[in-house]
Amino acid sequence: MTNLDKIISKVNNNKVYIQTHNFPDPDAIASAYGLSVLLRIRGIDAQITYNGSIDKTVTAKMVRRLGIKVVESESADELENDDEIIIVDAQKGNANIINMNGTEIICIDHHPIYVNEDYQFSDIRPEVGACASIIASYYVENDIDIPKNVATALLYGIKVDTADMKRGVSDLDMEMFYILHGLADNDVLYDLDSSIIEMSDLKSYSTAISSVDIYESVCFADAGKNCPDALIANIADFLITLNGIELTVIYSVKADGIKLSIRSNSNYRAGYITNIALEGIGSGGGHDNMAGGFLPFKGNPEEINLNEFIIQMKERFLQTLDVSY
Repeated sequence: MTNLDKIISKVNNNKVYIQTHNFPDPDAIASAYGLSVLLRIRGIDAQITYNGSIDKTVTAKMVRRLGIKVVESESADELENDDEIIIVDAQKGNANIINMNGTEIICIDHHPIYVNEDYQFSDIRPEVGACASIIASYYVENDIDIPKNVATALLYGIKVDTADMKRGVSDLDMEMFYILHGLADNDVLYDLDSSIIEMSDLKSYSTAISSVDIYESVCFADAGKNCPDALIANIADFLITLNGIELTVIYSVKADGIKLSIRSNSNYRAGYITNIALEGIGSGGGHDNMAGGFLPFKGNPEEINLNEFIIQMKERFLQTLDVSY
């Protein structure tokens, strides 16, 4: 049996929900979209769902250009207890995905496993740079033609998560990239690569740049309050290009805690460092080159000394890295 056959064998209903991580990026939506088309080919209706707005992001632009149908779920109880869920580009129990009603029967992901969960089937490959590469391989190994819109989405997902094939690239990513490149709509890809920064984003970039705090080769920056998650990640990608910087930790204060996006070069393992640094006070993890985390406020947020909270976060990272504060 191929992986697709195994997935189909575990779906008991005629409809399944494909859930991505919160505030999904192009790789997450592309993976969900590619899988939904495969399932429909096999006679199973699939609805893509996620939590967290994607407005004014390149993800929203991709959804519009390619006609991808997605539904934002604002609360866990929007699904029924007997609904079946396939998680893509995330894992149950992580801080970046809400626990929906229903049963998570399958997980397809490319992030390291930090929380052990039982699935009826899982295809988790941390060595792969993009989840879209895994989904694309299902088409290839089952000799199923890849529609142009699907190929375009999957290729763009691979491009984004591997920083145009410069970060965390595996043999599978390379193989799927070249297969998809001949099938994708290059005009749409060019459009997605262009004009992805909104005028309103510049304020967050300015806030982050003016708050840069550097310790040896480690850079911290504040993206401002309630900065969209996708934009925090973009700023992290931007600041890791600073000469002499080997790790960036970009953060934004939200109503219920602090959201983090971490990037590193080959000298630091971002996912491992984040997981260790936030242990006991939050949660986080990811790949060697890119990671995310969340520090929840405990008690009344208005009574929290925000400055001390941020200092504690920085100290945790620097202690993990054995860098003086």
